[in-house]
Amino acid sequence: MKFGDVLRNLLEERDITQKKLANDLNAAPSTIGGYVQNNSEPDFEMLKQIAKYFDVSTDYLLDYRSNKASTYEEDDLLHIFRSLSAEQKELYLEQ
Repeated sequence: MKFGDVLRNLLEERDITQKKLANDLNAAPSTIGGYVQNNSEPDFEMLKQIAKYFDVSTDYLLDYRSNKASTYEEDDLLHIFRSLSAEQKELYLEQ
């Protein structure tokens, strides 16, 4: 999966517009649009800002699977867990 596809999925999952992301990151809306359309890719600094904004790893944004997760499903579960609130994580771990 390309970077723009991952970014588009995150925007849709979190119900965030490209314009809001651009405003929050002090970037031009056309820059974010270029990423989402896979016409351009962010530099390292912007990549880190986007990862921090969505609370995901840069590996996740780049669709890089490390050896920590043996399957895509495990990696996706880790992403979902990290996106939960502290209370949701506690409840999940109790169950």
